[in-house]
Amino acid sequence: MSNITLPELPYAKDALEPHISAETLEYHHDKHHNAYVTKLNELLPGSSLDKTLPEIIVATAKDDSKQGMFNQAAQVWNHTFYWNCMTPTNGGGEPTGDLKGKIEEDFGSYDKFREEFKNAALTQFGSGWAWLVADKVGGKLSIAKRLTLIPPCT
Repeated sequence: MSNITLPELPYAKDALEPHISAETLEYHHDKHHNAYVTKLNELLPGSSLDKTLPEIIVATAKDDSKQGMFNQAAQVWNHTFYWNCMTPTNGGGEPTGDLKGKIEEDFGSYDKFREEFKNAALTQFGSGWAWLVADKVGGKLSIAKRLTLIPPCT
């Protein structure tokens, strides 16, 4: 049976200070994120889902009877992705290169993108997850509050 584990942070807990404190990271990673891992592992026995985390998400995404399992698995994935999107050095700020050009093309400006992204996160019930996504065909960027297909967790 699958045993989903809490991944280590990719940096020291104090590495994002002063923006995010070590205390906040410890609480959010070690307690909050870990609670999703623990709950998911409680739901897996007897489910016949001896799969990887992304496989569990895809297998449960459109099955109303497995909504609780999907929610836990998706939160584990979301948090893992979130930790790996931040960096203690040379992170943040406005995008550059092709991404900046695509944002300006599809949203009109970086400021407009930030406004729409912030609004999507603030109006999302619960955790506030919002995503910048690219259409498979044509690559048009948009903002989503809920993903219907989860990319592989890398």
